[in-house]
Amino acid sequence: MSVVTNTTTIGAIELPSRRNTELLLLAFAVVIPIFAYANVGLAIHGKLPPGMLAYGLGLGLLAGLAHLVVRRYAKYADPLLLPLGTLLNGLGLVFIWRLDQSERLQNLAKRQFGGFSPSAPNQMFYTAVGLALFAGVLLLLKDHRTLQRFTYISMAVSLVLLILPVIPGLGADVYGAKIWISLAGFSIQPGEFAKIIIAVFFAGYLMVKRDALALASRRFMGLYLPRGRDLGPILMIWGMSLLVLVFENDLGTSLLFFGMFVIMLYVATERTSWIVIGMLMSVAGAVVVGTTASHVKVRVTAWLDPFACYATSGACEQVGQSLMSFGSGGVLGTGLGQGHSDLILFAANSDFIFATVGEELGLAGVMAFLLLYGLIIERGVRTALAARDPFGKLFAIGLSGAFAIQIFVVAGGVMGLIPLTGMTMPFLASGGSSVLANWALIGILIRISDTARRPAPAPAPSPDSEMTQVVRPS
Repeated sequence: MSVVTNTTTIGAIELPSRRNTELLLLAFAVVIPIFAYANVGLAIHGKLPPGMLAYGLGLGLLAGLAHLVVRRYAKYADPLLLPLGTLLNGLGLVFIWRLDQSERLQNLAKRQFGGFSPSAPNQMFYTAVGLALFAGVLLLLKDHRTLQRFTYISMAVSLVLLILPVIPGLGADVYGAKIWISLAGFSIQPGEFAKIIIAVFFAGYLMVKRDALALASRRFMGLYLPRGRDLGPILMIWGMSLLVLVFENDLGTSLLFFGMFVIMLYVATERTSWIVIGMLMSVAGAVVVGTTASHVKVRVTAWLDPFACYATSGACEQVGQSLMSFGSGGVLGTGLGQGHSDLILFAANSDFIFATVGEELGLAGVMAFLLLYGLIIERGVRTALAARDPFGKLFAIGLSGAFAIQIFVVAGGVMGLIPLTGMTMPFLASGGSSVLANWALIGILIRISDTARRPAPAPAPSPDSEMTQVVRPS
């Protein structure tokens, strides 16, 4: 007789990691910008651009290394976030290179700055650094819940970052907005990093205070209003947003911080009244600052009727030219490399790069880009829903909300839906701070999604099923 012993494995139930899906999508995310790059070269010079091979290999290598890091250190992460970020970043590099070929922009830079320096190589460098930061987030941040320990430290750090641009000698005034600092020969936009750090504070604070903030004192017009004593946090954030707007002339950052807090507050408490209160406070603040701050007043005037003051105000001219670029693009656009936005837009490769997209790719291209951004936001919200801890839920929804608000205020500003804000389109516009901060944001969302999707250990089996003996006749 022989005795065969079968043992039950105690551990995690293995689930598909979907890393191969991510790799396949990454291949498309690299190939599409390469074809776009070739299209631009053929349209402008009538031949394939000489740097196309180096561009394709560089983008593919960076994306491949990022994929290997995710495969090793975030096995169960969302498979769409990295390909979406790579595709947007790659297309942004194509549009920036396309605008670098503009003789008009080259001559303008020579007249104003004494020389022309192409932006595409710098943007490629920032992309490499951004993906290195992305990998660093996954390597160093083993568990997003450790950030909860730094709730109040993150508040202090974010406030310091917001104050830096107004410090004399350190901050720089760029076209009326004080959102930059000059450090070691580099220009840095601290607000891009502050949006991530302050989300840590909001998530940690609201996780602790959400029960108190969810209490209602009375019912008014179908809404359960919060207690008066609980209005302090939202009043504090509202006041901080107004101070940023007044002292830095930065409408975009002000809207982003206050909007992100209201979204996270609503998710934490599930009280619709906080949304209503937040919107009323936003309107009140906009009216007060819009009628008193000269810089904001000019932008509001340009928003209301850009063509009425087209010849007298630079802000009106920018909005008017942006609208004309969108209008000339029509439904399908003029074609990559065949537009004329570089002839009329002053900041064609930064603040108004989305107008170049609208002209050369038309309404179809604009909707495609908005769909890509919407997918990142949707995956972020899905990550928040799947997170198993309240801090992770609030942190993921805060980062997704900040990303969504930034898309709205930038696209809305260049399309004339809201006043110009001076923020940059994530991954698309030229700027190192934006690329670095948004790759860090994607890295954090991937870490949270990995924790959320990672299979929980299987329960221990009952003693009678741990081991069974099967006796077979020899």
